[in-house]
Amino acid sequence: MLAAMPDSAPSPLSAGGTSPRDGGDACPGTLRLHRADDGALARVRIPGGVLSADRADALLAVAGRFGDGELHLTSRGNVQLRGLDAECGGGPAELLGAAGLLPSAAHERARNIVASPLAGLDGSPSVGGWLSELDSLVCGSAAAAALSGRFLFALDSGRGDVDALGADVTLIAEGGDCLLRVGAADEVFRLPSADGPRAALLAAELFLRAARDSGAWRVKDLPDDVRTALVRAVRATAGPVVHRPRPRTAKAPAPGPVTAPDSSTPATTTTAVTAISVGVPLGRLAPAQWRLLTETARRYGNELRLTPWRGIVVPGPFGPTGQSGRSGRAAEALDALAAAGLITGPDSPWTGVGACIGHPGCAKSLSDVQAEAGAAVGPVGRLPVYWSGCERRCGHPHGEWIDVVVTPGGHRISHVRGEHRDPRTVVRNDPAALASAVSEARA
Repeated sequence: MLAAMPDSAPSPLSAGGTSPRDGGDACPGTLRLHRADDGALARVRIPGGVLSADRADALLAVAGRFGDGELHLTSRGNVQLRGLDAECGGGPAELLGAAGLLPSAAHERARNIVASPLAGLDGSPSVGGWLSELDSLVCGSAAAAALSGRFLFALDSGRGDVDALGADVTLIAEGGDCLLRVGAADEVFRLPSADGPRAALLAAELFLRAARDSGAWRVKDLPDDVRTALVRAVRATAGPVVHRPRPRTAKAPAPGPVTAPDSSTPATTTTAVTAISVGVPLGRLAPAQWRLLTETARRYGNELRLTPWRGIVVPGPFGPTGQSGRSGRAAEALDALAAAGLITGPDSPWTGVGACIGHPGCAKSLSDVQAEAGAAVGPVGRLPVYWSGCERRCGHPHGEWIDVVVTPGGHRISHVRGEHRDPRTVVRNDPAALASAVSEARA
């Protein structure tokens, strides 16, 4: 029965065994399910957020057959399946493995890779080669199987979007080279682009050695002296040092068409719509919405890119922009997605609104924050807002945002800027006052 499950339980397909820190890393996967109040939960790693239409179909099939049918996007561009029956056994993992979504059982929770979702679509370089190689290297490394489900790689196209997410190891495209960042250090190492994925894996393996005594899950958790020694060890194998402070704000792709110079007409200054970008209210996709996105992808570029901001980019091509600045095919696709309830433009009241799963899905949540976030939706704010049902703030954004946390004494609202929080306001049991206070904070 579900009540008898531990908080994070291995499925029957798991090879078993105990990792050095198995007792503490409760991050769920597809072989290790998590007990929640609405059933078991599986987290499917989607490296770089990149899905083919066929693999998207497989995810929907698993959600419908074993779970509540919905697909939940995470702040790392992964997918969570909720409401799984405790007796589902290895069924989800078998179907996902057959679709190519589980290439290595030993590494399924270590394949945490985010990538710039507009790479190669907005004039920035593609990071697809890095992504394929790094995922293959991680799955081929016996040592990397010990990485926790919290450890994160990031592949940044030079936009600074995923570099700002605070990954443990980041590769940044710059010309024909790449920059390697370890943790949040301002110093990065310049390398030939082709050497980037192997250097990223080596940095992760060096982290595991450094973390042996401290039990740290992430680079930021290491004691200061150990973290300094880790950076020194990476420096011994990497290229020259470059001073490059990490961006403080992680900027999501704007909803709507994505454009770039039209490569089919090099002698002109025309642009083409290379992709469309949509936001997903609260990161929850009903089966019909997921199916529409998949059908749209299959009609054009056959690919979906799930973003760390709980959105989806559908690469095209969608054709050149017309005199109105829009592509007819892109406009048609966006209109259909908007009618399905997705965010397709900056004027949607859902733009910038996020929340954890809240009650009743999570036993630790003090309130149904998703319903409260929906009730408080109003004019588009300057700042994003994130609602959390408890102090853990699962899935919260990075950079600057309005933080709404439910406490026993009411809803606490604060303005977060990196590591700093402005003076807090507490609203008690007054939905109208709460909505007004959140709107004012976001303005």
